[in-house]
Amino acid sequence: MSQVPGDTTLGSATHCPYCALQCGMHVANGEITPREDIPANAGGLCQKGWTAAELLTSPERITTPLLHGKPVTWEEALDYTAGRLRAIRAEHGPDAVAVFGGGGLTNEKAYQLGKFARVALRTSQIDYNGRFCMSSAAAAVNRAFGMDRGLPFPITDIGRADAVLLAGGNVAETMPPFVRHLTAMRSRGGRLVVIDPRLTQTARLADLHLQATPGTDLALALGLLHLAVAEGHADLGYLVERTIGFEAVRASVSAWWPERVERVTGVPVARMREAVRILGEAGRAMILTGRGAEQHAKGTDTVTAFVNLALTLGLPGREGSGYGCVTGQGNGQGGREHGQKADQLPGYRKIDDPAARAHVAAVWGVDPADLPGPGRSAYELLDALGTPEGPRALLLFGSNPVVSAPRAGHVTERLAALDLLVVADFVLSETAAMAGVVLPTTQWAEESGTMTNLEGRVLLRRQAAAPPPGARSDLRILGGLAERLGCGEKFPADPRTVFDELRQASAGGIADYSGITYERIAAETGVFWPCPATETTTETGTGAGTEPHPGTPRPFLDRFATPDGRARMVPVDHRPPAEDVDEEFPLYLTSGRVLAHYQSGAQTRRIRSLNQVAPEVFVEVHPELADRLSIASGDLVRVRSRRGAAEAVARVNASIRPDTVFMPFHWEGVNLLTNPALDPMSRMPEFKVCAAALERCTSEVSGEDMERDA
Repeated sequence: MSQVPGDTTLGSATHCPYCALQCGMHVANGEITPREDIPANAGGLCQKGWTAAELLTSPERITTPLLHGKPVTWEEALDYTAGRLRAIRAEHGPDAVAVFGGGGLTNEKAYQLGKFARVALRTSQIDYNGRFCMSSAAAAVNRAFGMDRGLPFPITDIGRADAVLLAGGNVAETMPPFVRHLTAMRSRGGRLVVIDPRLTQTARLADLHLQATPGTDLALALGLLHLAVAEGHADLGYLVERTIGFEAVRASVSAWWPERVERVTGVPVARMREAVRILGEAGRAMILTGRGAEQHAKGTDTVTAFVNLALTLGLPGREGSGYGCVTGQGNGQGGREHGQKADQLPGYRKIDDPAARAHVAAVWGVDPADLPGPGRSAYELLDALGTPEGPRALLLFGSNPVVSAPRAGHVTERLAALDLLVVADFVLSETAAMAGVVLPTTQWAEESGTMTNLEGRVLLRRQAAAPPPGARSDLRILGGLAERLGCGEKFPADPRTVFDELRQASAGGIADYSGITYERIAAETGVFWPCPATETTTETGTGAGTEPHPGTPRPFLDRFATPDGRARMVPVDHRPPAEDVDEEFPLYLTSGRVLAHYQSGAQTRRIRSLNQVAPEVFVEVHPELADRLSIASGDLVRVRSRRGAAEAVARVNASIRPDTVFMPFHWEGVNLLTNPALDPMSRMPEFKVCAAALERCTSEVSGEDMERDA
């Protein structure tokens, strides 16, 4: 069991395997105890965190490699995989092999996966499921601020704010310990505004709930910005000193007067005015966005509109205020910084930048000309699998696209068309069940590595349990394949060794980790990036001295990461959903999470206590719609879209809009229906809204906890 020098916890101090809070916990003898030293949770855990140790001993654990469904040795599995990869590359070229990663992989795994694709396979065809998470927010804030970090301030700053607007996030269910920071804010007299088409558990905590029609967040943001300017809340001095482009933005939002916005969004003008007043009169205010605002074919423009609102109010770059994105996946931040994204190299470098290519190639010991260029984004990659112009083989780590991808039925067909599908996982997920080769991996508590949480704090996940015989780490799997492909010396299996190389590769990049070490993370309970290796000069009583760079908890206090240090304001305009309602499909379908489950449910659906809380997929239906269609709670209903149909149990309650139905995405079902229309900039699919129809099935099921909540 690995141990950091000076660490007295004997390897038990680690972090939760789920969301981007990365709550601190101790794991010892199968028991979990929350840690007090990690500010994100400070002694709290959600029910997923409390039960996470059950994953380590799950009877559904895979511990033997599978080849066409039959157990084989590791040597047989790796030999077969490498042989097929060589043959496919030889016949069809390097891009005939693709790699698909995950936002829950450690920084070391994400880095090594990107390097493996580009050095061992020389393929451009690599992306990851984080494309479905924060990509729209990343594109918008890179354009505005020059740097993408989910929260460009410590999460504890939220508790010190006087007002928070949360657009499209349900943190009370997706990451419950986050709520402690909102509660701290409200206990000081601060006010919370939530934008969501559902009266979620988070919206119930709010002082003001704006229940917008799905797909209209952009129009609402433009209306709020119009009001902020019209009612005198624009910080004109800040706009002159710290931004570029305000006049063009002001002119563009003049067309979005409040009454027009009310007709588009369904949000009353009085509530919009109240939201702007709350933000405009607050001494310190924050605007946060989540997937509800971002997972749209116009998600980048929607986030841009909220960023423009924040800049107009003078919030970003002021301590205690700002704009931030509530990252979803466990390493959604670090996972996209170090090279498993189609267009990026480590350190958040662009893969088509000659200087970036030269720097990373030197660290990797290869010719820059041998590095491939940008590849397909996540959905485009999945859509191309098994086609004449697309990849013929796929290596998949840390993802379950059969459940999680949009238009999932089509994606399943594309996976089935491959010549070779290799899945590394510790359970037989829906995707792994399709694979020709399944490689059993270690889990979160069985290996060491770093994670970067939603506030940009790099954390150390220590090995806290021994893996079962037969399971191997992803790093060891990649090393074994690389050895068979003739470059094993470039792919060590030790996470600390990989992290030290990552530090070199990221040096000088936007996401510079070069000054971060395992020892510093342990001593400081996390280090904020960027943290270059250069030392800083300090003045002491005995003269000048030097210290390691302290890290950057608030990167925009002095300047933004643009060439001139000013934020860019970009005019954007509202447009309807890529697929609006019509006579055949008269309802909006939206999706999200429930408290008990995480992502595709491949992990949480295998924990008994969580399954007892949320045993099955359901459809949330407003009482008016239920009465019109003769649907009662507990009825089996069918939801249809232009891409397919799914059946689920109805839950009738008044928390949803009458024109909208909601389904959680932790089971197969909702993503059979979702629209893969892509944002032109971020390539984010439109998960959060599509046109649907609802009908009652002839057969019925009885459901617990299905009482009508009028």
